[in-house]
Amino acid sequence: MSKSIAGFSKLSKSKKIDWIVDTYFSNAESAKNILKQYWNNDEKLQQLHDEFIENTITNYYLPLGVAPNFLINDKLFTIPMAIEESSVVAAASKAAKFWLDRGGFRTKVISTTKIGQVHFKYSGDTNKLKKFFNTVKPKLIEDSVDITKNMNKRGGGIIDIELRDKTTDLKNYYQLHASFETLDAMGANFINSCLEQFAKTLKAEALVFDLFTDDEKQIDIIMSILSNYVPDCLVRAEVSCKIEDLKENNSISGEAFANKFIEAVKIAEVEPYRAVTHNKGVMNGIDAVILATGNDFRAVEAGVHAYASREGKYSSLSHAKIEDGIFTFWIEIPLALGTVGGLTGLHPLVKLSLEMLHKPSAKELMQIVAVAGLAQNFAALRSLTTTGIQQGHMKMHLMNILNQFEASDAEKEILTTYFKSNTISHTAVSEALNNLRTSG
Repeated sequence: MSKSIAGFSKLSKSKKIDWIVDTYFSNAESAKNILKQYWNNDEKLQQLHDEFIENTITNYYLPLGVAPNFLINDKLFTIPMAIEESSVVAAASKAAKFWLDRGGFRTKVISTTKIGQVHFKYSGDTNKLKKFFNTVKPKLIEDSVDITKNMNKRGGGIIDIELRDKTTDLKNYYQLHASFETLDAMGANFINSCLEQFAKTLKAEALVFDLFTDDEKQIDIIMSILSNYVPDCLVRAEVSCKIEDLKENNSISGEAFANKFIEAVKIAEVEPYRAVTHNKGVMNGIDAVILATGNDFRAVEAGVHAYASREGKYSSLSHAKIEDGIFTFWIEIPLALGTVGGLTGLHPLVKLSLEMLHKPSAKELMQIVAVAGLAQNFAALRSLTTTGIQQGHMKMHLMNILNQFEASDAEKEILTTYFKSNTISHTAVSEALNNLRTSG
């Protein structure tokens, strides 16, 4: 039976593990062995991982794969991807190879502005608050100079601060809506530090503003926090070619493929049930690169899906068209990324991944990540509109099923050959493996 514990974070790592295995597992020794199996033999490296978060008991491994042959703005890349889903890296690689012979991917960063807000309550005269803000705005920036001076030297910093009246949405609710340029840093700590200083200055200056009554001087700061919705931190990636160049084999013409592909995209543009799965495919590629490069995939996911709903209805992130005989497939997506700070300078595999990508700036990484998402989406739509999604996916999933049944190397070799011409399902693999073992 589960039980509570006081002071858990203060226990040593071994004591934490002892308590967990004794409390939750019927075979404590087996559970402990599994946890220790994933420790790194290099004690210094293991300590580094232990200190990333609190209450670390072991490492949770994901495969780190690579997708080669990505031609982006005439430069070749091999893209690192950390993900557990079996077909993602294969699909990305296949899409990269397809477009390698058709001019590759074209990208551009549209904007890099990030947002933070100070949320507060004020019950006085709105016009007085506006006058107060216009008076105090220069001081908000001035009081933050110790935080912003290094970022300013590099060309970043505070772009602007606005007062926003949100009282129609929530009684007495206002906000300072601030925009920032954080260059190669994702910038969360920088932005939050600036916002907290804004809040201190706002509250202090209100106490001495001569137009305010005593009641109006009491500005109630609710919270100061960056936003992961970054519609002005935007990147575009696209591919294009002549319709006839889309043809790969005799099963479908380039024109037929293009038309069917575009119809599939249009369905995702108008049908939210399809759009969610469609965009999940985009994020398969994006999240995998985000993880490999030590960025925050939860922040990216939240911002991207909010962006997909920006017009009041959840819709496709990608779009396609035929114009003057040219097929074009593109995506515009918000990505707030960093190549300095956080895990980028700590995690050895993150450092290797960034080096593999030619040590990109944040803007360059935005473009690479957008391409990974577009490639993944292209691969999925190509399969869906031609052979069906399961054919390729289940081939990649076959090895996972065989491993579940603890198939030997010899059994894997035989059954991999067998399922090249037979339909793959969990039941079919189980029966084939059982028949093989029985006949053997």
